[in-house]
Amino acid sequence: MKRTLTTACLAMTTIIAMAQTYPTATKDNTVDEYFGVKVADPYRWMEDDRSEQTTAWVEAENKVTNSYLSRIPFRNKLLKRLTELSNYEKVGVPSWRQGRWYFSRNNGLQNQSVVYEMDNLGDTPRVFLDPNKLSNDGTVALKGIYHSHDGRYAAYAISRSGSDWQEFYVIDKQTGATLSDHIEWAKFSGAAWYKDGFFYSSYDAPTKGHEFNNMNETHKVYYHKIGTPQKDDILFYQNPSKPKVFYDVEVNDSETLMFLFESGAGSGNNLYVRDLTKANSQFIQIADGMQYQFSPVEDIDGKVYIFTNYKAPKNRLVVIDRDHLSMDQWQEVVPEQEDVLEAVTFVGGKMLLTYSKDASSHIYVHDINGKRLREIKLPSVGSATVYGRKDRKECFYSFSSFTVPGSIYQYDIDRDASTLYNAPKVNFRQNDFITEQVFFNSKDGTRVPMFITHKKGLKHNGKAPTMLYGYGGFNISLPPSFNPMIIPLLEKGGIYAQVNLRGGSEYGEEWHEAGTKMKKQNVFDDFISAAEWLINNNYTSSKYLAINGGSNGGLLVGACMTQRPDLYAVAIPQVGVMDMLRYHKFTIGWNWASDYGTSDDSREMFEYLKAYSPLHNLKKGTTYPATLVTTADHDDRVVPAHSFKFAATLQECNDGTHPTLIRIDTKAGHGGGKPLSKRLEEQADKLAFMLYNMNLKY
Repeated sequence: MKRTLTTACLAMTTIIAMAQTYPTATKDNTVDEYFGVKVADPYRWMEDDRSEQTTAWVEAENKVTNSYLSRIPFRNKLLKRLTELSNYEKVGVPSWRQGRWYFSRNNGLQNQSVVYEMDNLGDTPRVFLDPNKLSNDGTVALKGIYHSHDGRYAAYAISRSGSDWQEFYVIDKQTGATLSDHIEWAKFSGAAWYKDGFFYSSYDAPTKGHEFNNMNETHKVYYHKIGTPQKDDILFYQNPSKPKVFYDVEVNDSETLMFLFESGAGSGNNLYVRDLTKANSQFIQIADGMQYQFSPVEDIDGKVYIFTNYKAPKNRLVVIDRDHLSMDQWQEVVPEQEDVLEAVTFVGGKMLLTYSKDASSHIYVHDINGKRLREIKLPSVGSATVYGRKDRKECFYSFSSFTVPGSIYQYDIDRDASTLYNAPKVNFRQNDFITEQVFFNSKDGTRVPMFITHKKGLKHNGKAPTMLYGYGGFNISLPPSFNPMIIPLLEKGGIYAQVNLRGGSEYGEEWHEAGTKMKKQNVFDDFISAAEWLINNNYTSSKYLAINGGSNGGLLVGACMTQRPDLYAVAIPQVGVMDMLRYHKFTIGWNWASDYGTSDDSREMFEYLKAYSPLHNLKKGTTYPATLVTTADHDDRVVPAHSFKFAATLQECNDGTHPTLIRIDTKAGHGGGKPLSKRLEEQADKLAFMLYNMNLKY
C-alpha cells in the first residue's frame, strides 16, 4: 500500500444547513493505493485525536451540537423523566466466594454500583468495594473482582474514563485494607490466582500521547506476587510470532489445572492445559481451531467439561479425561439440539442448561450425565442467566424482558420451585405495554425475527415514532432485556423494535457466518427489510422511523443510511466502525478481521469492504436523514477517528435538508462502565434529537 500525506490544519469555514452552521476542516492530499486503486482520505489527520488541529475541530463541533440540543424545548423534560425512571434500586445476583456471599447494589442514581458482602444469605450486608469513591465524577468503573482461592485476598480491576486499559489493585479481605500492589496497562484480562499471587495479561506501556489509538500487539501473560512492585512481575508467556492474538490464563479452584487461551485470530480459540500437580509440567494443546470455541466449564473428579461449537454449530457439551486429552477421545455429554445452547452451569450435582429459542431463554435441568430432567418455568418470554456452583445447593437466575425489569429468583433444585428473591420497582405503568415477536423475510428470503414493544391498543396508522435497533455481528445475540431508557418513547406512543440480524448467535454459528466477510451485506439487507416491514405493516412510516446501533451496530446504521437514505427520518450511529478500509490499524481492530476481512486480504475483499464502508459511500448532494453521530474521547475500542471522519464527510456531502451533528463525550469510552449521569444525558439527547426531527413534542 502506498501513501502520501500533507500536513492538515483546521480551517474555520462553514457549511449552512437549515440555519445550522458547521465547522469544517481543511482537506489534505492523503491518498492510499489498494491493489492499484487509489482512495483519497482527506481527513486522515483526524486519526491523531490528541493533536491541536483535531482538538480544535472537536471543540468547535461540540459547541455546535450542544447549542442545537439545548434549543430543543423538551430536552430537559426528557432528562427529568429518564432520571425518574432510572431512580430505582438495582440488585445483582448473589455469588458465593470462599465462605462469603457477594452482590452488587445501586440505590438508584449512583453512577456505579456498590459491591456488598454477607456471611450468610439474608444477613445485613457490608460494603466491600464502592467504586463511586474511586473518582469524583463516577468515571472510574469496576471491571471485575477476583478472589484468591484461600479466601484471603481479592484483586479488582478498574478502568478510567471508559478506556479498555485496566488497572489492578488488591484488597486484604481479613483487614479490608487496599494493599500497595498496583498493576497498569493490563487489557482484556482477569486475575487468575495461584499460590501467593495471580496471573494477568497486558501490553507494553503505549507511547505517550497515543495511549488510545496505537495498535495493541504482543499480548503478554505475567505473574504478580503479592507485596511486590509491578516491575518485578515475572513474564510467564508470550508469543512474538503471533503479535495479533490475545492470551489469557485461568486456574481452577483446587489449583491443579491451568488453562491457556489463545484467541483473536478467528471467531474461536485454541485451548491448552497444564497439570499443576506435576513438577515442570508443560502446556498441552487440547483444542486446535481458531474458528471454533472451546470453553472449560467445570472440572470434576479428573474430568473437564468443555462447552464448544466444534462439530456442532448450535453448541454442545463434551467431557475429557486429564489423562486422555486428544480430541478424538472426547466424550459427548449433551449433543447439539435444535435450539442454541448458550450456557452450562453446574449446581449441587446437577447441570442447568440455558438454551435460546428464537432469541428467548429456556432453562433445563440435567443430571451430571446429560439426561434432561425438566424445564424451569420462566415468567414469560425474555432472557435469563443462571448462577450457581457445583459444590453448593443454592441456585439463582435473573430474568428480564422489554417490559419486565431485571428480577432475581432463587431456585430449589430438589423441589423444582422458584422463589422471587428481588424485584425492582420502576416508576412506570408496566401493564400498559406489550411485546410481540414477528418474523419477516429478508431480501434473499431468509426468515428473520424482530421484537416490537409498544403501548397496548396501538393504532396501525403509520404515525408511531419508532426506534429500530440492531447489531448483527461477532456471534452476539440480542435477547429481550429491560432498558428504562426507552420508556419515554413508549409512553409517548412510540415503538421500540429490536431485530435479530444475521451475524449474531441467535441461530448458531451458521447464522453468525451468514453475516460475515463477503456475506456482510446480508446484515444490512436484514435491517433494511425490517424497516420496510414496519412501514408496510403501518407500524410507522419513513417520516417517523429512526435507526440506532452502537459499535458494529454503528457500522450497521452508517451502511444502511448510505444505502437507503430515503427510508429513515433519523439516524443515530454510536461509536461506529465507519472506515472499513483502515479499522484494523488501530488498537485491537485487527481482532475484527474474522467477521469483516481486511482491505489487505485481497482485491476482492478490498472492493467488497469499500462497497459498503459508510465513510466511502457518502455522496455529495444527497438528502441524508437527520443524523446524530456519537463517540467519546477515550474510546480505544473503536477509535473516535471513525466518527470524526464520517461526520466531517457527511456534513460536506449532505444537501442541507436535515441537520448533521456529532456528539463527542469527554472522559468516556466505548460505553462500558459509563457513569449513569452520562448515560442519562446521552439518552436524553438521542430521544430529543429523534422526536424534534420528526416534528413531534414530548
